[in-house]
Amino acid sequence: MSAALPSPIAGCAPFDTVAERYDESFTESLIGRAQRRQVWEELDRVFAPGQRILEINCGTGVDAVHLAARDVEVWACDSSSRMLEVARRRVDSAWLAADVHLHRVATEQLQSLQPSGSFDGAFSNFGGLNCVEDLNAVARHLASMLKPAAPVVLCLMGRYVAWEIIWFTLHGRPGKAVRRLRDQPLHVSVGNGSVLCWYRSVQDLRRAFRPYFRLRHWRGVGVSVPPTYLERQAGRYPGIMRVLERVDPYLGCTPLVRTLADHLLLTLERC
Repeated sequence: MSAALPSPIAGCAPFDTVAERYDESFTESLIGRAQRRQVWEELDRVFAPGQRILEINCGTGVDAVHLAARDVEVWACDSSSRMLEVARRRVDSAWLAADVHLHRVATEQLQSLQPSGSFDGAFSNFGGLNCVEDLNAVARHLASMLKPAAPVVLCLMGRYVAWEIIWFTLHGRPGKAVRRLRDQPLHVSVGNGSVLCWYRSVQDLRRAFRPYFRLRHWRGVGVSVPPTYLERQAGRYPGIMRVLERVDPYLGCTPLVRTLADHLLLTLERC
């Protein structure tokens, strides 16, 4: 199915400069695939064929194409025109059972979308919402676009990442080891520039989405599987990486341990 062309808006997204190589550096990496498979299991469990779903921060369209191949219609939004160009090429080259509609819309401007009717659910994958300061406003706009009891799946970068603390401490970089633990947002390098990132706990996220959503359950993704900046090390030891990937879903569901994951995967319900 062909994708709708994104509508132009003013400004240039920081992720424009990395769009063409994003799939090579993350989507197709060992670590990226291992973490995404776990997210897809949750998306496939929550969203059913025939539904119409809103995606926030769609990036290069990998998740939208996965769902559309299962006959789930996706309205995919992103602030980066270059990311959407890559997503459009992916959609046009795929055989899909349902439509993917691409829209250039920043997360903070979701209310500018004009869908006919409400969505059956929504999701955001791999940290797009970490770049948003006012999540309560996002929750308010999102709630107005969803049907009652509609599920929302959110995957965000975690705050207490065991791999990061141990790795950078052992390499003599204590400041980087605890960077996510600070209360202030961090400037994170993206291509030729940087973006502000907020690292929040599950309780922070639960509060941010009240009173519009209630948390149904959550898990960690990337407890034993390391963050993507360790891709080179993962490639050197593929056997160990396979073991870490098999163990990760169990650790991600273990109380306390799941808090130490690279990403937090939350499933909420529209109140």
